[in-house]
Amino acid sequence: MQEQILILDFGSQYTQLIARRLRELNVYCEIHPYNKIPTLNAAIKGVILSGSPHSVREENPPQPDLSQIKGKLPLLGVCYGAQYLAHFFGGEVGKSNSREYGRAHLEVVDDKDPLLNDLSSHSQVWMSHADTILKLPENYKITASTHDVKVAAFSVANENTFGIQFHPEVYHSTEGAKLLRNFVFNICGCKGDWTPNSFVETSIQELKNKIGDEKVVLGLSGGVDSSVAAMILHKAIGKNLHCIFVDNGLLRKNEFQQVLDSYQHMGLNVKGVDAKQKFYDALKGESDPEKKRKAIGKIFIDVFDEESKLIKDATWLAQGTIYPDVIESVSVKGPSATIKSHHNVGGLPDYMKLKIVEPLRSLFKDEVRRVGHTLGLDEAILNRHPFPGPGLAIRILGDITPEKVAILQDVDAIFIDGLKKHGLYNQVWQAGAIFLPIQSVGVMGDERTYENVVALRAVSSTDGMTADWCHLPYEFLAKMSNEIINKVKGVNRVVYDISSKPPATIEWE
Repeated sequence: MQEQILILDFGSQYTQLIARRLRELNVYCEIHPYNKIPTLNAAIKGVILSGSPHSVREENPPQPDLSQIKGKLPLLGVCYGAQYLAHFFGGEVGKSNSREYGRAHLEVVDDKDPLLNDLSSHSQVWMSHADTILKLPENYKITASTHDVKVAAFSVANENTFGIQFHPEVYHSTEGAKLLRNFVFNICGCKGDWTPNSFVETSIQELKNKIGDEKVVLGLSGGVDSSVAAMILHKAIGKNLHCIFVDNGLLRKNEFQQVLDSYQHMGLNVKGVDAKQKFYDALKGESDPEKKRKAIGKIFIDVFDEESKLIKDATWLAQGTIYPDVIESVSVKGPSATIKSHHNVGGLPDYMKLKIVEPLRSLFKDEVRRVGHTLGLDEAILNRHPFPGPGLAIRILGDITPEKVAILQDVDAIFIDGLKKHGLYNQVWQAGAIFLPIQSVGVMGDERTYENVVALRAVSSTDGMTADWCHLPYEFLAKMSNEIINKVKGVNRVVYDISSKPPATIEWE
């Protein structure tokens, strides 16, 4: 059984970061809502309580049942978690005189404390709280302070229970990784043996046991997640995996054939389906972004259903679901407010009667790439930028026509190829072009033109949750603009999007 750390989520924006930091130490961990604690077993080596936007002084603050955890397993409370461990066990938490937010410097009071072992004097930490611990319970001891916060860290006598008022998981806590390492290795006794190699070996065996000789259908998108899911299933069940790659007419230029070729070189059993016209017919005259997404989702399901019925005795549907999707669906705050429908087709209707298998549901995006590398996946697919499920349909603002798609494919190809040629592609998280529903006046030769405007978009990010616009060199942007206007008939103006997420989103629709 894989050893793990359990993270109880109280709704902090940083909870996923705690998990990522532990995974970087090759320690497996899972995030669960504070009010849905899983059954404890010998594999759980320790528990971390996350921060929270809530206050312990609220009328109904989040309160986990720690009766089977505190004093029995190593326990670390972070920010709200620390205040909870103080306030509800005999101490007192009150409003800070001044909200402490940002950088602070830690003064270690107890240099023998195992959590703070080997931390430098005046180590920089990141604070983010409006409350402060005024009084600790009797058997608690202050282990570190800052200039403004007397109880910046504490430990509990005769227990492996610790609390810290700062966030070790964020970049600004310069020795946060060292503190987390102390917790998981020195206090919890973890081995740190969760690696891409061990994940692949374990997963292949589990998939063999789960699926046996049954057949699996997988809808490929050409992206990293579905490709890695396909490879790991292929290693487990070989030709019993049947992949379907649908050309919806909204892919990048020449992408259908290129991706199909790369899959076949990898030995995958893939069928390509040209369904362009069905998608164009369903999208005709539709400008509303949500309706476009729904139309694409419906046709995809129809095509996929039709094709999967041709695979005799298929009983499983494989999906490239990854861990952020899983966390989002069981969030302590409930499903997040819908900003837009999910980029990818979520699930398939009940009438398909297929059991679901999700080989990557415990991995973050960067871990998926590392696993793909271990599996020998083609680097061209592994390093691909994310691409929305509805494809160019949501990069064409307004209605969709084959003519607009062809123009945008040409623009996009020049931009993406340009990024690759100039060594910029791998510095960018996601890039693409947007076809705007406006025309602008221009001059070509001696003639006045009235043609289309396209926007170029390139962002940097680690997980897509937040993103900053890429500061691409002016000379590069000038070259791209010149090449697009000269080579793509129908475009006479190019603009560059300098909006970050938030408040803007990465895609325009």
